[in-house]
Amino acid sequence: EAWLNIIQKGYIAYAQIGAEACFQSLPDLIDLVLPDIELGKPSTRDAATRCVWALIRECIPDSKLGSDGVQAIIKVLAGGLSYRYRESWALVFLLIAALFQRLGKFAHPSMDAVAKEVANMRMEPEFQFKDEADAVLGAAIRAVGPQVFLEILPLNLDGGQSQDNVGRAWLLPLMKSHIRNAPLGYFVSTMLPLADKLSVQSQQFVSQNRELEAKIYNALSQQVWALLSGFCNVPVDILDSFTVGFAERLANEILEVPATRSAICGALQTLLTAVHALAHTESANGPITQQQALAAEMHLAQFAPDYLAQLFNVFALSPGNGRGYLMDTITAFLAVITPGEVNATFAKVCAMLDQALKSHKPPTAAELTERYLEAHPPPTAHTMTDLAIVMAPYLDTEHAQMLVRAAFVLANQSEDAMLQKKGYKALSRLAAQSAESPARQLIESVMTEQLIPMLIESAGSVGAGSRRDRLMLISVLARNLADDQLHFIPAMLSEAIMGTKEANERARNVAFETLLVMGQRMGQGGVIHMATVGSDSEMAAEQDANIVEFFKMTAAGLAAQTPHMVSATIAAISRTLFEFHEQLDVQFIIELMSTVLMFVVNNNREISKSSLGFVKVIAVVLPKDVLLPHLDEIVPSICKWSHEYKNQMRLKCRHILDRLARRLGLDAVAKAMPEEHQKLIINMRKREQRLQRAKENGGAQQSTNGDSAQAKTVAAAATAAGKKSFGSAFEDIIYGSESEFEDSEDEQPGGAKKRNDRAKKNKGGRQVESGDATRAGAWIKEDTDGPLDFLDRSAFTHFSTIDPAMAATAKARRARSEPKVRNGKFVFDDEEEDERKAKAAAKAAAEAVPDGASVPDASEDYYLQSLTSKEGFYRTANQKIKFHKRKAGDSDEEMGIASDNEGGVPKPSMAKKGKGNAGTVYGREFRSKKAQGDVKRGNVDPY
Repeated sequence: EAWLNIIQKGYIAYAQIGAEACFQSLPDLIDLVLPDIELGKPSTRDAATRCVWALIRECIPDSKLGSDGVQAIIKVLAGGLSYRYRESWALVFLLIAALFQRLGKFAHPSMDAVAKEVANMRMEPEFQFKDEADAVLGAAIRAVGPQVFLEILPLNLDGGQSQDNVGRAWLLPLMKSHIRNAPLGYFVSTMLPLADKLSVQSQQFVSQNRELEAKIYNALSQQVWALLSGFCNVPVDILDSFTVGFAERLANEILEVPATRSAICGALQTLLTAVHALAHTESANGPITQQQALAAEMHLAQFAPDYLAQLFNVFALSPGNGRGYLMDTITAFLAVITPGEVNATFAKVCAMLDQALKSHKPPTAAELTERYLEAHPPPTAHTMTDLAIVMAPYLDTEHAQMLVRAAFVLANQSEDAMLQKKGYKALSRLAAQSAESPARQLIESVMTEQLIPMLIESAGSVGAGSRRDRLMLISVLARNLADDQLHFIPAMLSEAIMGTKEANERARNVAFETLLVMGQRMGQGGVIHMATVGSDSEMAAEQDANIVEFFKMTAAGLAAQTPHMVSATIAAISRTLFEFHEQLDVQFIIELMSTVLMFVVNNNREISKSSLGFVKVIAVVLPKDVLLPHLDEIVPSICKWSHEYKNQMRLKCRHILDRLARRLGLDAVAKAMPEEHQKLIINMRKREQRLQRAKENGGAQQSTNGDSAQAKTVAAAATAAGKKSFGSAFEDIIYGSESEFEDSEDEQPGGAKKRNDRAKKNKGGRQVESGDATRAGAWIKEDTDGPLDFLDRSAFTHFSTIDPAMAATAKARRARSEPKVRNGKFVFDDEEEDERKAKAAAKAAAEAVPDGASVPDASEDYYLQSLTSKEGFYRTANQKIKFHKRKAGDSDEEMGIASDNEGGVPKPSMAKKGKGNAGTVYGREFRSKKAQGDVKRGNVDPY
C-alpha cells in the first residue's frame, strides 16, 4: 500500500514537470499495478484502484488522447473484464468509467469494443454488478454523446431480436440521466419518429385486443419522450433545431397527450432555466457563450406567448394536486418574456379573477376530500389567484397595486381558507422582492396606513390553513420595519408565539423564524409607540427597542390563563435565548431562568414538557460559572419527573442530568441530588465507568487490528457526524437528546458483543474473520448443456458467489411470505395454522385405522378422502352408494366418521330422523319456515 501511494503521488508530480515522458511509461505501469486489484487485502485493492484512477485522470495529456499509448491503456483495462478479475469487477468498472470520462469524444472508436462487452455482461440475468456496469455505460454516453452511443449499441426496438439484433430497451432509462449538451436536432430527426412509431404500434395492438403488448409499446414511447429533458440540457443547436414546427408539436402534445405532458414540461423548464442562467452570467466554461445564450433566449421568447396560453388552459383544467410542474414551466417562460407582455397577461388574469370572485362559493366538505381533489380541478378563483401570484415578481407599480387590492380582498375571505391563504401568499411574494423593485416599494408605501392595520384587525379571523403564510408575511415585514413601525412587533408577537404550537411542522418552523426576525429587528434599536399598539395609559407612551425589552414582552405570556399559551411562551423563550444569549446580561438570564424553573414542577404535562426543553437549553448555552450555583434549584425540579408519567418523560430528565454531569461533573450533580434519588447517581457512575472501560478496550483492540473495514466504519461515523453538524443546533439540543442517550447505551460491552455476534453471521456466502477477509467461494450452476467452456467470455454467467442451495431456500421462503389474492383480498399463509391442520388430519387418519394395521400415506389414503371430502360417498347396509349431503359452507371437519357403528358407515349430518319416522325425511329442504306448503328453492321444483 505504501508503494502504491508513493507511485500515485510521484507520477502526478512527474506529469506536471514532464507530461510526455510520464505518458510513455504509463501503459506499462498500469499493467504492473492492475493485478493488485485482484490480489491482496481489501485495503491493497482500494489503494491500487486509487492509484490507477489518479494515473488516468492526471497523467494523460490532452494532446495524447487519441494516441497509440491510450490504445495500450485501453487494452490493459479491457483485460480486467476477464473472469480472473471476477471479484474485483466493481473496481475495474470504476476505472473504465474514469477512462471514458478522461477521453471524452476520443473514446470513439477506441473503446467501442469495451462498451459492447460491458453491455453484454450487463444483459446477463444473473450478473451481480449491474449498477457498476450502468455507471460505465453512463460515462460512455456522456463522453461520446447519444448519437454515437446508439450507433455502437442500437436500441433495436423494431421487434427483431436475433443474435445480431438484440433489443436493448433497458438503455432508455439509463440514457435519460446521462445525456448532456447533446444536439437537439438528433432527437427531432431520430428519436421523435421512433416515439411516434412506437405509439402507432401501441394503438394497433389496442385495436387487436392485445393489451399487454399495447402497454409495453406505450411505455417505450413515453421513455423515448423522457429523453427530451436530456437533449434540452443546453443543446448547442437551439437556433437551428427548435423550429416553429417542433414548437407546435410540443404544444399539441402538452394539450392533447397527458401521458407525455410532464416529460415535455420538464424538458422546456430545463431548457429555459439553463439558457436564462447562461445568458445573465459571465462564464467561459459553459457549452455555449453568453452571446449565444442571449440569442437563444430571444429565440425562445418568440414562442413564449403561445406556450403560456396553452399552459394556462391546461393548468385550469388539471387537478390541483398534480399541476405543480405546470406552474414551474409557466414560471420559466415568464422569466424570458418582456415585462410588457407579463403585465398585459396579468391584466387579463386579474379581470378573470374579479369575475370569478363575484360568483365564487366556498367549497363544500365533499369538495375538499382528497379523492375529489385528485379528480377535479380547483375553482376558477383559486386557479386565477395562483396565476396572478406567479407573475408578482415581474409586475410594474400599476399592476402590483392591482394585486395588492385583490390580496386584501382575499385575506378577508374567512369562509374560504384556501383563498385567504393565497391572499397572504401574494402579499408575502410582493414584500419579498428586492428593495429597488416596484412591488417592494409599493408594499412599503401602504404598510403603515393599510397593511399593518389590516393584519391587526384580521388576527381573529385567520383560518388554520392560512397561518403559515400569514406568519411568513409577518416575518418578511418585520425584517424591514422602519423606526416608526416597530409597534408592529408587539402587536404580532402573541400570534408568533402561539404559532410555535401549531400541528403543522412547517408552520412551527416559520413561527420560530418569525420570532428570531423580530428579535433581530428589536436588537437594532428604535422606539416603540405603545399607544399605537393599544396599551394601557399607565404604561409609558414610548419604549426603547432592544433585545432585553423583546424578552420582557415575550415573558409576559407566562402570566396567561391557559396552559397552551404558557407552554408556547416557554418554547419561544427557549428558542430566542439559544439565539441571543450572548447579547443578554448574565443577571437578566439568571432572573429569566429562575422564573421559568418554577414551571418545571407544574402539574400540567404540557407546561412541564416545554420547561424541560428550556432546561436543556440552559444546560448547554450558559457558562459553567453561571450554571453551577443554581444546581440546587435545577436538579430537584428535574427529579420530580424522573419517576412519574411515561418513560419518555423519565428519559428526558435522565438525559438532562447526563448533560449537566458532563459539563459540571458528576460530583457537583450528586451534591444537588435529593437523598431519595441517590440511586440514580450510582447508576450514572456505573455507566460512566463501563463506558470508560469499553473505550479503553476498544482503543487497545484498534491498535492491534489494521483491517480496513474498521477504518471505513470510523470514516462513515465521522461523515455522519459532519453531516449532523450542518443541521439546526437548537433541534439537536431539543429533539436529538434521546437518540444520543440511546447511542451511549450501545457503547456498553454487551451491546458491542451483540453487534459482533450479528456481524459474524454469514448470509451472503462470504466468511469474514476478525483479520483479513478470506476469498469468497464460487459455485458452478448446473443448468448448462454439457461441460462448461472456461475459455468462453460468457462463462462468468454460469458462476455464482452464493450457494445455490441457500439461494433456493431463500427463494422458497420469499415465495411463502408473499400474500395470495383470493376474492379480491390478501390471504397470508400461517405456517403454525398449516402445521396444526396437518397434525389434526394425521391424528384422524390414525384413529380411523384398526389396531395393528399400518398407517397409509395421507396422499394415498383414498378411503379417508372419500369420507372427509365434499365429493365423498359411503355405502349403506344394502350396499347402496350414498353421497354426502351437506349445506353450502360445511367444512370437511364437520363430517364425522362413525368408525364404531355397523360397517363403519358414517351418519350423514343432514339425515336426521323425524318424529315417528325411522328413516330419512325427504324433501325437507323445500319446507317453508314461515308458512304452510312447499317453497321452490334453486332450479328444481318440489315435486
